[in-house]
Amino acid sequence: MAAMDIGVLLPTGTAQWGAADPRELIAFGQYAERLGFSSLFVNDSLISPRIEALTMLAALAPVTEAVTLGTAALMPFLRRPIQAAQSLGSIDLLSGGRLTVTVGAGFPGRFGRPLYALSELPWAGRFGRLDETVALWRALWDGAEAFHGEILRFDDIPPATRPLRAGGPPVWLGGATPAALARTGRLYDGWLPYPPDPADYASGLRDVHQAAADAGRAAEDITPALFVTVRIDDGGERGRQALDDYARATYGMPLEELEKIQAVVTGSANQVVEALGRYAAAGARHIVARLGALDLHSQRDQLERIADLIPAVQGASELKGEHRARCPRQS
Repeated sequence: MAAMDIGVLLPTGTAQWGAADPRELIAFGQYAERLGFSSLFVNDSLISPRIEALTMLAALAPVTEAVTLGTAALMPFLRRPIQAAQSLGSIDLLSGGRLTVTVGAGFPGRFGRPLYALSELPWAGRFGRLDETVALWRALWDGAEAFHGEILRFDDIPPATRPLRAGGPPVWLGGATPAALARTGRLYDGWLPYPPDPADYASGLRDVHQAAADAGRAAEDITPALFVTVRIDDGGERGRQALDDYARATYGMPLEELEKIQAVVTGSANQVVEALGRYAAAGARHIVARLGALDLHSQRDQLERIADLIPAVQGASELKGEHRARCPRQS
C-alpha cells in the first residue's frame, strides 16, 4: 500500500500571518517541502482578506520541486470558467505537472449566497454549474473548440493553454452531503471532506466507492483525502485555548462549535498521531493539515512539530491498512 501523503494548508489569510511580510509565505512553502511534507494547499475566499489562491500557487510553482500544489477548496463560481481553465493549465505547466484542484460550490451562510451575489450568479443550480465548469475545463484541456452543457455553452473557443498532463490536473471535490458523495464517485478524481468523526469518513468513503462502481469506475481512481485542523500542544487546556482563539479569528465561532462541523485534532504528539490514525483506519490516504495558529512564527512552530510526526503517521496508516487486509469488513 502506498504511504500516506501528509500536506499542509499554507496560512494565506491575514488572520494567520498577521503582521508578517506576506512574501514570507513563499519561504514557508519551501521550508515545508524541505521538512518532508508532500503537498502545499491553499484556500479560496472573498470573505476574509487573503492572498488569492491561484496567485499563491503560481508563485510557488517555480520555487518548489516535488510537492503537489493544491487548492482546498477552489470556488470556481468566483471566476470566469474559461479564464480559470487557462490559469490552472498555466500553473500545471509552471509546476511541471504538480497541480491538484479541489473544488467546491460554497455552502449556506457567509461562504455561500453573499459570494454568489458578488459573482452575479444564481445560488440555485450551483452544483450543476460546478460540475459543468469542471467538465468544461477538462474539455478545454483536451483541445475542445466548443462546449454545450445545460448551463455553460460556448462556440468557437480559441486554443486553450494545455496542462502538462494529458487530460489536465486531477480534480477533487470537497463536501460530504449524500449528493456530494455520489457526484465524487461519478465524476471526480478525489474526495477532500472534513468530517469531525472518523466513522462518518468511513461511511462516506464507502458511499463514494459505491457510486464509482455504479458508474463503472474503480475505487482506486479516487484519492481519499482529509482536511483537518491540527495543533500539537502538551499544555492541554492551553492548546485548546489557542485553538479557540484560532476558531474565533478564522470563523467567528468558538472551538466547541467548530468541532461539531469540521475535523479538529489537538493534544500531545502521541494523541495527534492516534487521532490521525483513526482517519487512516477509516480510509484517508492524503491528509491536508491546517495549522491551528495565528501568527507566522507560531505557524512555523506547528509546521515543525507536525513534520516530526510524519513517519509515525505514515507508519500508523500502513499498520491500519494491513489490519484491514487481514480483517475485511463484514457485509
